[in-house]
Amino acid sequence: MKRFALLAVIASNLQVRAQENATQRASWNEPVKPFRVAGNVYHVGVAGVTAFLITTPAGSILLDGGFLETAPLIERNIETLGLRLQDVRLLLNSHAHYDHCGGLTELKKRSGAKLVASAGDSESFHGRHKLTCLPSRSSRIPSDDSFSPPDVDRVIGNNESVELGGVKLTAHLTPGHTRGCTTWTMKTSGDTIYNVLFYCSTTVAGNRLVNNREYPNIVSDYEKTFAKLRSLQCDVFLAPHGSLFHRDEKIELLEAGRKDAFVNSDDLKAYVDESERAFREELARQRGNQ
Repeated sequence: MKRFALLAVIASNLQVRAQENATQRASWNEPVKPFRVAGNVYHVGVAGVTAFLITTPAGSILLDGGFLETAPLIERNIETLGLRLQDVRLLLNSHAHYDHCGGLTELKKRSGAKLVASAGDSESFHGRHKLTCLPSRSSRIPSDDSFSPPDVDRVIGNNESVELGGVKLTAHLTPGHTRGCTTWTMKTSGDTIYNVLFYCSTTVAGNRLVNNREYPNIVSDYEKTFAKLRSLQCDVFLAPHGSLFHRDEKIELLEAGRKDAFVNSDDLKAYVDESERAFREELARQRGNQ
């Protein structure tokens, strides 16, 4: 009887967790009206996860794809801007967690764009690279059973770039959050030129920092990443989740007439400092629990 009671409790807990995951996922996919961030950079993502469209005379570049069900919402946002998903030529990924790469297979299929990703976030199968799209340990939101990881058309290395229509985005490998976490930088086009930085992530996000057999150098990777991020130029700080760069507060400023609402050269340093402090605290906690 005790065994059946224990199994009932486990089943109940799993059901509650599944409901919580579904609720979180639905809330993250609430629509957000697309808007111009700065120059030729647009936000086309949703409430919980971002996606950015960079326009050029030769077509567009799309960074991140949200969940599987986020893909049509991103396409709708692109169309709201008067543009077409079919004009996207390049797909980029910040990191291979399912809430940022789950929609890339469908977006790749519908646009015909080429996907660019790092070696650390992709795997080779019979000579073909596929994005290693995994659930985030912190969100506990699993990937869909029907999801098929997209083919990676180009594996990009540290400080290598992609170019389209005179616009260049440079990949900076900033591992820790994932092995292939990639921070992208570019300069906007237009009368006023800004250095835009698309942050990958440096949150611990449930990662094991101590005695991690699958990723033994995870701590040193985080430490190198913090140092690298502090060396990069940034006028406009953007990230995979709107909360990380105070998106909603800045949207209010934008709607109030502040065209430069997202321009702040202090944002990157402030966030790196805050993130490293949280990382150090979690590292100390995990070491204390050994």
